[in-house]
Formats: sequence, structure tokens, C-alpha cells
Amino acid sequence: MKNRRYWNAMLLALCAALCLMTGSSSVQAQADNTPQTATKEDETNLDTQLYLIVGTNQDIAESKLPAQLDPVIKQMRATLPFKNYRLAATLINRVKNEGRLDLSWIGGPFALPSGAATASTPSFSQFKVRQVRLVQTTDGQFVQMQGFNFGARFPIQTIGAIAANGAIAPAFNYESTGLATDISMRESEPVIVGTLNVGPSGDAIILVVSAKRTQK
Repeated sequence: MKNRRYWNAMLLALCAALCLMTGSSSVQAQADNTPQTATKEDETNLDTQLYLIVGTNQDIAESKLPAQLDPVIKQMRATLPFKNYRLAATLINRVKNEGRLDLSWIGGPFALPSGAATASTPSFSQFKVRQVRLVQTTDGQFVQMQGFNFGARFPIQTIGAIAANGAIAPAFNYESTGLATDISMRESEPVIVGTLNVGPSGDAIILVVSAKRTQK
């Protein structure tokens, strides 16, 4: 009798253990089959504007500059020793938040010394940013540009060889200029990144940049 009770108790315990194991497996299977919520990708884009402004002491007709650059122009006139400024180029590009930017081009409307550049001796320029991203701080929304890099190669005329008829054939040497830095600026607020001297004339390229979120 005691043996029968013993075996009945063992059988009940075994059944209970099997039920617990089956239930646990079912819960685990349900957990494994639960759909995973996809992480929403940041689709924010930014419009970047790079302004190339030429500062010169030569007597040239000064062109009208964009109104949004008025604070920057006021700052330049107070700190830089140039009589005139003109906008040489505006580069507008769209980049994804936390994305990169890489732009290269040949030639450009820079005010180089007379005769320093021809169709066969153009300038070469490159603008790169390793990462552009929005940053929220206690002071507001900022845009960071990590690895900001602008470089250019300009033809500078030198004394050339004298031909048989006595004429002097011009010769050109390419000189490089550039700037690399990391910057942070308020969204939509243009800032001066730096100045680059161009050639023996004393002229300079002034780099101004701004960025803002695109309108959806």
C-alpha cells in the first residue's frame, strides 16, 4: 500500500514537472516570435551654404552681398584690412544629419591677378566635411561640422622662357592654400570660418558657412 502511494506521488510530481517545462517552452517561443519594433531612422536633412567672399584692396566695383550676410560683412569691415568685398561663389548642398559632404570643382570666379589664369591653367578647389550634425544644447540648436576642410590650388604666373623672337612665354606655378578645422554654430546663423591669402596681390578668400534644417 505504501509502495502504491509512493509511486502515485512520484507520478504526480513527474506530471507537474512536465507541465512546468511545457509552459516555460511555450512562453519562450512566444517571446521569440514577438515582432521587433523597427528603430526609426533619423531622416533629418540640412541645407549647407558655403560663401566664398573675396577681400581686396584693389579698386573694383563692389558687388551687392546677400542680406543674410550683413552681420558677417559688418564684422569683416571692423577686423579685416580690405577696402572692398565681393561674393565670388555660393555653394549650396544638402546633407543628411550626421552625414558627410565632399565637393570638388575646376575653375571659379576668384579675383586672381591679371593674366594669372587662363583656360589652360584653371584653379582647383575642394570642400569637404567629415560629419554634419544637429546638437541640442541648453543654449539652443547648434550645427556641428567635424572635419571641415577647404582647399584650393591657384596658378601663379612666373617669369617664363624667352622665345627666339624675343617674346617671353608665360610660365605658371600652382600654389596651394587651404583650411581645416572643426566648428560649431547656431542653426541658420552664418559664421566666418577663416581667411586664405591668394597670390602676391594680397587678396584673400574669406570662408563663411551656415546650415539649417530643410523644410519638409
